[in-house]
Amino acid sequence: MMNIPFLSLKDVTALHGAEINEAVSRVVNGGWYLQGRENEEFEKHYSEFIGTKYTVGCANGLDALIWIFRAYIEMGVMQPGDEVIVPANTYIATILAITENGLTPILIAPRLNTLEIDDNLIEAAITPKTKAIAIVHLYGRDAYTEKIGAICKKYNLKLVEDNAQAHGCKHTDGRVTGSIGDAAGHSFYPGKNLGALGDGGAVTTNDPELAATVRALANYGSQRKYVFKYAGRNSRLDEIQAAVLDVKLKYLIEDNAHRKEVAHYYYEHINNPLITLPDRLPDAQNAYHLFPILVGGGKRDALHDYLEQHGVGTMIHYPIPPHHQECYAREAWNTPRHSLPITEQLAAEELSLPIGPSITEEEVAYVVETLNTFNHTF
Repeated sequence: MMNIPFLSLKDVTALHGAEINEAVSRVVNGGWYLQGRENEEFEKHYSEFIGTKYTVGCANGLDALIWIFRAYIEMGVMQPGDEVIVPANTYIATILAITENGLTPILIAPRLNTLEIDDNLIEAAITPKTKAIAIVHLYGRDAYTEKIGAICKKYNLKLVEDNAQAHGCKHTDGRVTGSIGDAAGHSFYPGKNLGALGDGGAVTTNDPELAATVRALANYGSQRKYVFKYAGRNSRLDEIQAAVLDVKLKYLIEDNAHRKEVAHYYYEHINNPLITLPDRLPDAQNAYHLFPILVGGGKRDALHDYLEQHGVGTMIHYPIPPHHQECYAREAWNTPRHSLPITEQLAAEELSLPIGPSITEEEVAYVVETLNTFNHTF
């Protein structure tokens, strides 16, 4: 029996370990640990990679999204009580960023075959209070559609991208996710395709006012020392994380290519009637942060346990959807509690298989072999 973790961060780091160690040592020995040259270099390189004029590093991906909406409030584009259309099938951070700013999330169900927001349901949800659409490139899959772009233009809505899981993903026109909307939030949590050695995040945008506002908000609200235009917070990317990310950014396309090879094998060899795979996208449109499968017949948890017993680590993303979370149980926008059958089905059936830059061909073959032997009698 093989032992295959869902993702070994130690192995991922070891792929570029020598350069990462050199980068960390450079910062440690340099004696400058915040708001220095490492941040400048990483922000410059990440902007070039994403295709935006500005990158603003911050403490984590949730903060990145929070600062985007807060900046729009400070700029007079939005005000508390305004509505943001957002996919119901997402990690709760996307919703938290909206409610943290006193804005109202309007949850839209996903398509079962794509796992992304159903753009056919968006326009009917727009009201005079709607100010933005937040799309989430969940699992690493491109969630943007021309229809979403047209709706934003028609109703003069901001398009905010949650690009926490899709570093290096592209739309059909070649634009990299994170450069498609008016602003995008990125997470560099260690398990991401571009992961730091701790928490980290960034905002990307082509809007100079938004970039300047976000940078000030994340630095106590200050644009120059001891002068505070906004009541901000401390949310900065430290120099060590910036240096590590700058190393890993050089290898992101290469590492993503390995993920795609793993995904190809899964798509071509998984053969189990209980398992449904999401629609296969062209390689450029999926960074394969995760490889989600849907397990029917109420057997998701049984399959999870079966794989674990056979040495294969899996994860469930996400077993409780945001509108079922206790923190939102008494919110006016969720009372009575939303009924979102497709979102709830995904929460009950989704299981993520091991995928990452360090998993081997032999390990992937073992995962599939084990998966295909599972049946409803277990």
